[in-house]
Amino acid sequence: MSRTVTVGLDDSSESRAAAEWAAREALLSGLPLKIVHVLEPTPRYVARTPLQDLGGYRRWGEQLVLESADGIRLRHPGIEVTTEQLTGTVTDVLCEAAGFAELLVLGSRGLGGLGGFMVGSVSLGVVACAERPVVLVRAGGRAADEHRMDPAGVPCAAAPFRPVVLGIDVGEPDDTLLAFAFEAAARRDAALRAVHVRPVPPTSFHGFATDPGLRGPHDSLERGRVALLGEVLCPWREKFPDVEVIEATRCGSPPQVLVNDSRDASLVVVGRRIRTGSFGPHIGPVTRAALRHIAAPVAVVAHG
Repeated sequence: MSRTVTVGLDDSSESRAAAEWAAREALLSGLPLKIVHVLEPTPRYVARTPLQDLGGYRRWGEQLVLESADGIRLRHPGIEVTTEQLTGTVTDVLCEAAGFAELLVLGSRGLGGLGGFMVGSVSLGVVACAERPVVLVRAGGRAADEHRMDPAGVPCAAAPFRPVVLGIDVGEPDDTLLAFAFEAAARRDAALRAVHVRPVPPTSFHGFATDPGLRGPHDSLERGRVALLGEVLCPWREKFPDVEVIEATRCGSPPQVLVNDSRDASLVVVGRRIRTGSFGPHIGPVTRAALRHIAAPVAVVAHG
């Protein structure tokens, strides 16, 4: 079975932005696009509007996906688009759909006035359970936003892509995460900025960082972290020789550093470790911060 770029569609502006991003990614990847709409067993639309019957709700869903598919075919000539209507709990159905996809794309609600974003319960639930990559896209995202400025200083889809940013833990690097990030950068002919964050050393507090007797061990540790990042990236540089790699070893809070380093990103790639413990699905603090505070599309890659 050939894999697809699959997008979950509803009637929100975030979902429409996700469908456009998914179409562009499908063209970059040379994959078909599948538009999936989930019919809820007790749809909130019917609950809000008791006079609307379930048959009308189903017909509305069919019209929604057909109009979306027609629009995408018109705006993106040459793309192969299929549609599917499924019934069930939205999170569960989308998690299952992700298993048959190369990539699942969803919309994410924004809270622009608060300087952050609210990730809906459906999106968070899917990110936490899907074992395939999931990309969350904000409302209002345009193709030009992923590209550098043109000579006139205007974002332009014909200009080169902005960098792909990868958040990486050099202590536990994962090939699935690295492969996704390098492939995404290669498709875009974009630079890959690999961001590794080391903790603030204890000697940085109370003014001790300036003590020459304490700088030696700290400097040695810093050089070791930089060297380790280079070692982790070395085989991937060889595998993707055309991808410009920017190594960024920072000191500070991992969530804050990643958010700051992603301000000019076309795509941000973070990992989610698959956990099977008694506490159920888990999203780490770095991934959660990326989903809440980064404006660019964020890809969450599950790995062992």
